[in-house]
Amino acid sequence: MTATEIVPPATVLRSGPREDPVTQVWRTLLADDLERYHALLEEALAPQRDYLTDTECALYTGGKKLRPLLLALSAHLVHGPGELPVKAARGAVSLEMLHVATLIHDDVIDHSAVRRGLPSVNSARGAGTAILLGDMQFVQAVRGFVECIDVERDLGLVKSVLDVAFRICSGELDELRVDPSWRTEILVERYWRTIDRKTAVLFALACECGIALVDGHTRDVRRIGCYGRRVGRAFQVMDDLFDLTQDESVSGKPRGIDLARRRLSLPIVYAMAELGDEHRLSRVMRGAQPVPDDLTELVNDVRTTAGFARAYADARRQALDALEYLRPFPRNPYRDALERIALHVVDRDR
Repeated sequence: MTATEIVPPATVLRSGPREDPVTQVWRTLLADDLERYHALLEEALAPQRDYLTDTECALYTGGKKLRPLLLALSAHLVHGPGELPVKAARGAVSLEMLHVATLIHDDVIDHSAVRRGLPSVNSARGAGTAILLGDMQFVQAVRGFVECIDVERDLGLVKSVLDVAFRICSGELDELRVDPSWRTEILVERYWRTIDRKTAVLFALACECGIALVDGHTRDVRRIGCYGRRVGRAFQVMDDLFDLTQDESVSGKPRGIDLARRRLSLPIVYAMAELGDEHRLSRVMRGAQPVPDDLTELVNDVRTTAGFARAYADARRQALDALEYLRPFPRNPYRDALERIALHVVDRDR
């Protein structure tokens, strides 16, 4: 890839409103799937209704439902048009429940007061209740996947779900154990391993479940999983860039939260290497001086480095790599949509 093929991050991160491909795909190509998804979600949430407030329900009604979307598109990629098997539709609901469980637990770990512009579960109801509710979502997710089993081959899917849950927990623990004094190459390697476990594995699982639940070939399950993993990596890097660019009114959380928590995201690691050990950014991130109340200067320090653009280039490269794994699949509207989603992940403005 040449430098001219990489869209400058300032252009992407400042772009104005435009049609959202995720919303458009749900509204058009997957309209029937979305209606069915909502019906099955209501059914799956019914046993929890006595315990859920509007805050928890908002985690399901809000958001783009990107992971269920990837599952449905992957399923249709080999199944074709028409109604998917019910186990695939239930799998999409269970996957979103697994995702919501990770969101609730993430906010507890990070002491986050806000999620998508609303009070987080832990800030609204306390950490203890939040942990229990997150666990409940996880248990319901696994129960949903168990209900998807109708042939012996589907048993492997439940093991995959549990493996992914273990990796997500490992990624959360890895992030807490990073030493900012490590060499840059080690920090970068650790970053990719962590986001693979925290974020990318769930994107890969979404895609793999889609094909597995319509009884697709194992080779196709592996290929689409590689696509999903790279889309997930790109998604997380972009989120880390948005943390440095978006106001709370857009992102639903304060700008520079990674700096405030001394979290070594990819743009911050690159910026530390570029600015040097004696720069205030490195000193703050390594605990040599306190995190300032006003993060504006530190945010600007990172955004003006070449490392900020380099992180965006890495995200875009992951998205372009994802497209390569779609090539063996037949050209159809679902493959076209998967290509658009991969590019949208790095072209979106939020």
